[in-house]
Amino acid sequence: MTTLKSKLQADLNAAIKERDGLRSSTLRLTLAAIQKEEVAGTEKRELSDDEVQKVIAKEAKKRREAAEAFAQGGRAESAEREKAEGEVLAGYLPKQLSDDELQQIVAQAVAEAKAAGAEGPRAMGQVMKIVNPKVAGQADGGRVAAAVKTLLAG
Repeated sequence: MTTLKSKLQADLNAAIKERDGLRSSTLRLTLAAIQKEEVAGTEKRELSDDEVQKVIAKEAKKRREAAEAFAQGGRAESAEREKAEGEVLAGYLPKQLSDDELQQIVAQAVAEAKAAGAEGPRAMGQVMKIVNPKVAGQADGGRVAAAVKTLLAG
């Protein structure tokens, strides 16, 4: 078992013993998503820590989107629960980049792309190819794309 997955399992056991309903249900759903990913495809396999982290990030993104949808629908209580579940999952993800750090990385990538001859909005794909490996797991794709667009436009 991968170390991150075993940590999730141990934390789930602790949450159940402490009768922490929010934490235990969130971890159960996350472990179920990990298991589903492991059995997807033609044969069962063990996920690496990076793959488990991607599943956790996907689950956290679902929680953010659901919280926004509930808030727009006027269901504040459900939105708060989704936000709380997202915060539980955020504890298992790497620290997110600040806006300043993200801007610096994107600025370097734009400079590299310009040096390679790509300029303007058409360079978006080239810049994203440079930026994505550097910020993997540390910034949401939407945030990265928005930062790249603003720097390329201005």
